[in-house]
Amino acid sequence: MRRRTLLAGLPFLLLAPEAFAHPPRQPDSAEAKKFIQEVTDFRSKLAKAVLAKDFAAMRPLYADSFTHTHDSGKLDNKDARLVAAMAGEPLIEAAPVSDLVFRVFAGPTVIVTGKSPILNVKEQKTYDFRWVSVYVTAQDGWQLAVSQATRLS
Repeated sequence: MRRRTLLAGLPFLLLAPEAFAHPPRQPDSAEAKKFIQEVTDFRSKLAKAVLAKDFAAMRPLYADSFTHTHDSGKLDNKDARLVAAMAGEPLIEAAPVSDLVFRVFAGPTVIVTGKSPILNVKEQKTYDFRWVSVYVTAQDGWQLAVSQATRLS
């Protein structure tokens, strides 16, 4: 009977020590401020790469699992977003922005919301879009993990 109990507990002994750790702690004010500055710098770097159509600079800035949801519901993955950038399509990543708000979470993860005027190329008309982007830390620094844009009426 005792042997069976020990064997039943064996899978738990194989878990990494992190499995028993507390969840990540929410960044304090100073850390949050630091992360906001880092993401602000990252956003500038990404905007410059998009405007310059610098594929080599852009590629590592998007997470491999990146997705962007258009206001139409169309979903772009990383490759589609890079193709759009290289084609010179207007992207929220390089658009002027207002109403910029940063929210910092454990991970660290930073969610940024804003409003940007985006040119509709087909109509040759500019519309305001409310958007959200999620930035996560990766092995080599920040990456854009997901974004969504919604056209305002």
